[in-house]
Amino acid sequence: MAADQTERTLRKDMLIAAGLVVAGFVIVGLSLSAINAAPPEQVAQATQPLQGAPAAPQTNPPPAESKPGGERPTTPAPEPARPDAEAQKAGAAPVLPPAPAEKTAPPIKQK
Repeated sequence: MAADQTERTLRKDMLIAAGLVVAGFVIVGLSLSAINAAPPEQVAQATQPLQGAPAAPQTNPPPAESKPGGERPTTPAPEPARPDAEAQKAGAAPVLPPAPAEKTAPPIKQK
């Protein structure tokens, strides 16, 4: 008698499981048909496509040609943030203000 009860429970569980699997397949089929029925979405482009527009006249001069030897030409020449000692003696003011006293470290002792 216990075997009959076990078989009925197993059969009932198998029918429930089969019904859930069939329901899942039905939902997948309906979803796929809804995706196919919808019109295709427009995809936005990140950049505009290239067009054959006439080139605008160049207002800036082209960069200077590089010379062999490793130096790059720069216009205007870079300037240091603080002028060297000779320039300071001649009257050039430093670009950066002096560091505040609380941020200045004590002098390094010589060995």
